[in-house]
Amino acid sequence: MWVTSSLTTVLKPAKVALGNFDGVHLGHQQVIREVLHDATSEADFLTSSSKAADQTSKAGRAYTTVVTFNPHPQEFFSGRKRLLLTPVREKVEYLKILGVEQVVLLPFDRELVSLTPQAFVETILVRHLEAKHVSVGENFRFGCNRSGSVVDLQELAAGYGISSSIVRLRRLEDDRISSSIIRHALELGNLAQANRLLGRPYRLIGTVVKGQQLGRQLGFPTANLKLPDDKFLPRWGVYSTWVELGDGEAMVPGVMNLGCRPTVAGDRPTVEVHLLDWQGDLYDRPLTLHLIGFLRPEHQFDSIATLKGQIQQDCQAAREQLARKPLLKSTASGEPPTVKRGE
Repeated sequence: MWVTSSLTTVLKPAKVALGNFDGVHLGHQQVIREVLHDATSEADFLTSSSKAADQTSKAGRAYTTVVTFNPHPQEFFSGRKRLLLTPVREKVEYLKILGVEQVVLLPFDRELVSLTPQAFVETILVRHLEAKHVSVGENFRFGCNRSGSVVDLQELAAGYGISSSIVRLRRLEDDRISSSIIRHALELGNLAQANRLLGRPYRLIGTVVKGQQLGRQLGFPTANLKLPDDKFLPRWGVYSTWVELGDGEAMVPGVMNLGCRPTVAGDRPTVEVHLLDWQGDLYDRPLTLHLIGFLRPEHQFDSIATLKGQIQQDCQAAREQLARKPLLKSTASGEPPTVKRGE
């Protein structure tokens, strides 16, 4: 996969899926799938000219490309750090799994914000990407003051011979699939809803660092994870999780605690996981936690003995929950891929 933040190093011509894609959830995947195979049912589209895109791909090579924005537009406009469901490295991994050949991390800056819809199409899609097809969700807005609609995009693109697909917003049962709804579900500890809309378990990816070793003193050694600073964290509490160790090892069941550990006077939030039925040295190793279920919120216990008893109950509850929801290695990705980056 080619990953670049410079429009001077993109591979072109391109078939482009355009959007923020934070989470790469089931709705995002529908938008992206259109530039991968052009095989999505017409019922999923408000308007589509996929046949034209398919004919173009047969006539000449067009790279399947996701164009996303960095930083997130809300971070640019608010001036505050935006916590992400999928930080850039994690997002790139998911896109690679889907079959995307190129990711363009378009710098979201004042120059980009000032472009009119016409200038955006001319500069980004036509001049730099030589786009043959563009796919967006029906709520996509672009250009100065978000003045461009999907209808504008389709009409402007058509003027340059670029075909397009406007993908309907997806629903799953009674839930609309959106990053904001997934965030809200995670804030409530509603992993069932979040994972259903994502189409996979929510993940935390980090490196094991040395902690205070309090878990070891309690008889439940834990691995403390250092996560990306911009990773969105779910509700504080205890979770059942499948732990991916990498290096071809099988998934290991575990219990994760997220929070400040009030019973032992913790002074800052930590992410620590106790691996069930596994022992070994994990320091400096990357771990991927696939969160399966929310067991309980964080709680301050009146004694260490009471805390130990609760941890034993948590371990048993996690075993039972994970036994009902196995996670095969083949359904999960391993370490984030090594990618080339443009200058």
